[in-house]
Amino acid sequence: MKLGELIEALGGELAEGDPEQAIEGVNSVELARAADLVFAEDAASAVKALASEAGAVVLRAGAVGPYPRARCVVEAPQPRLWFARAARLLAPTLRSTRVHLAAVVGEGVELGEDVTIGPCAAIGDNARIGAGTRIEAGAVVGEGVRIGEHCRIYPRVVIYPGATLGDRVVVHAGAVLGADGFGYVRDPSTGAYTQFPQQGTLLIEDDVEIGANSTIDRGALKQTKIGRGTKIDNLVHVGHNCEIGEDVILVALTGISGSSSVGNGAVIAGQVGIGDHAHVGPGVILGGQAGVLSGKTVTNHGLKPGTVLWGTPARPLKQVLRELAVLARMAKRGNRD
Repeated sequence: MKLGELIEALGGELAEGDPEQAIEGVNSVELARAADLVFAEDAASAVKALASEAGAVVLRAGAVGPYPRARCVVEAPQPRLWFARAARLLAPTLRSTRVHLAAVVGEGVELGEDVTIGPCAAIGDNARIGAGTRIEAGAVVGEGVRIGEHCRIYPRVVIYPGATLGDRVVVHAGAVLGADGFGYVRDPSTGAYTQFPQQGTLLIEDDVEIGANSTIDRGALKQTKIGRGTKIDNLVHVGHNCEIGEDVILVALTGISGSSSVGNGAVIAGQVGIGDHAHVGPGVILGGQAGVLSGKTVTNHGLKPGTVLWGTPARPLKQVLRELAVLARMAKRGNRD
């Protein structure tokens, strides 16, 4: 792809160099070659990028200057984002291999154009898979599942019946979508547990990415929903009846109990625990290992944008640090006594 074509597609301005420069891929500054694109976000990284062997550098206007002659330099307000979008455009298109002879496809299955189904994958009866979607080796798609266009389902993913995936959804290896939720009713006279009905559905909207070995349960009597553009890391669990908003980040080892909700644009860091029937408001940032107790609501009301909440129960990080400082002083006084 020519550099000028990337700029036409992504915006930015060619500040120096030839728009006909061929760009074949992206790379790090240390490993870049003549047909690679690199990025820089500050003056120090810009100097290193301009001294590399890369064919083109994307950076922020005014980061450094003047530019070396004959170097291809693209100015963009957000170089890292421009670089990431360029990487998607430059990524090689995977060739459709259609249905492998070792795949099992049930009755009444609808396959769009250029669908790939890998060896030992199993597609249940009456499933529907949209155009350009890839189902990799050993994946299991349950009866009646709906998968949109240009999705990628990696090896050993299991999608239970009753699940619907939108377009451009990526599900990494080992993820399980639509399993029964953890809901039981206890008989007080015997102590025995009976499963509460787990017969709801799961909706994954467009442009969601789900990491390896993550699990998302179906609703009990209604629906579990993952909103458009949400990104879920590896080893995350979302319980039944949860509603996760749009453009949410869920980082590894986070657990969200049943019937909880997370608002649009929230960031949930690693090892966060959220109790059942809890609610995390839009734009809330929960730091690593924070906790939200069952039935509680956490919002940004009265806080500056970007405030990180931490601890259990989750509260502003500055408040937690002040509390810890007070406890430390009290402990020192106690030791002296």
